[in-house]
Amino acid sequence: MPLVKDGAEVPNGWTFVPDGEALPASGPFSVTPARFLALKEGRENGPLPDGVRLGPADDPAPLEPFLGDLCLIEVAFPRYTDGRGFSQAQLLRRRLGYQGELRAVGHVLRDQIFYMHRSGFDAYETQRAGLSEVLEALAEFSEAYQPAANGPAAAFRKRHGA
Repeated sequence: MPLVKDGAEVPNGWTFVPDGEALPASGPFSVTPARFLALKEGRENGPLPDGVRLGPADDPAPLEPFLGDLCLIEVAFPRYTDGRGFSQAQLLRRRLGYQGELRAVGHVLRDQIFYMHRSGFDAYETQRAGLSEVLEALAEFSEAYQPAANGPAAAFRKRHGA
């Protein structure tokens, strides 16, 4: 799957290791939050991952003490109709202060990328959109009415000087 980050298509050196599978000896990899916490707390043996993949039902709050240790948080979108990943991204960026890479994976559609970016995502792994479509989506709107996790002020705040 193409990985788009910082306006370019980049190679994806990360591996997601599902629960129950052996952890790799080297290379960057991500695991589920439950497995990450088990490894951190010593309930499971193995190398510590540098990344976590959140499923739609996963709560990012238990990861808060370890966010500084994580280089990557992937947020899975199993279906285009499941918007819980947008809320997870907002929570990670705005409330928990996560500063690392926040990547949307799974069923990532071109029509959602602008809103994903406003929610705090900075990388997109998608089969449905190439680099040109992702860049078009990111530049599609010059203003937005909703507050964003990525900084730009909403149109009404600009209009009223707030």
